Amino acid sequence: MKKRPWLLYAIITTTFWGVWGALIEIPEKAGFPATLGYSVWALTMIIPATIALSLVGWKLESDRKSIFLGLVIGFTGAGGQLILFQALRSGPAYLVFPFISLSPVVTILLSYIFLKERASVRGWLGIVLALIAIPLLSYQSATNNGDSGYLWIVLSLIVFLAWGFQAYVMKFANKTMKAESIFFYMTLTGILLIPVALLMTDFSQPINWGFKGPYLTAMIQILNSIGALMLVFAFRYGKAMIVSPMTNALAPVITIVISLLIYQVIPQPVIIAGMVLAIVSAFLLAIEEE
Repeated sequence: MKKRPWLLYAIITTTFWGVWGALIEIPEKAGFPATLGYSVWALTMIIPATIALSLVGWKLESDRKSIFLGLVIGFTGAGGQLILFQALRSGPAYLVFPFISLSPVVTILLSYIFLKERASVRGWLGIVLALIAIPLLSYQSATNNGDSGYLWIVLSLIVFLAWGFQAYVMKFANKTMKAESIFFYMTLTGILLIPVALLMTDFSQPINWGFKGPYLTAMIQILNSIGALMLVFAFRYGKAMIVSPMTNALAPVITIVISLLIYQVIPQPVIIAGMVLAIVSAFLLAIEEE
């Protein structure tokens, strides 16, 4: 771990995101919309952002380049989440999720071309297995949705490109600015987009404002926020083409295992195959030489 600090941060990220993924549907099923969940998440980002900045003496990069890169990372990440909400409203989830889950492909290509990142044969095998595992882990049974049209394809493509580009810029920005500053701008952009999330919320429907609403959501979303901060640190020390597929493949495995324990639902064979490939991939990427 001392020789590979990126691995420690990547493991923390996948663990927190895995637990978050298993629990986040609880408030949603209790009547607290995902768009409001986004708003709560953006606010919980303030906590790790404040702690991170305090640990570096509140030294925030505020030059034009740093602000630009920070805002690009923030808007592609948080903005992509809001676009995903709309994609799921207009298209089938069983097609949307596998599509956008392959965003690490964009990160890998950009990192290979512009950052000159390379991997060993073992590393490339891990990357390929991760890219196969990710859509398998996102598999959902088909449902009747005959009037979905084509808008969801465009929206899913935007999210796919945005999240892949975000990870690339996150690595690029880490070369010239502190991870704490990057996360600060991620927090800022997330908060700035809260009004958009509120406009997307259907307030005519019953909303649970009790404990299982915003309060439980905050307790769960803080896991997402801490995981996001750890991801920035993982990109600081590790290769983007390694960190991105690893975290995207391993976090769903943890989610599925926890969900199995909580809901006692056996995953479909496709998902089980994805879990096996993800675990093998994570092992190969973890032992990849830096």
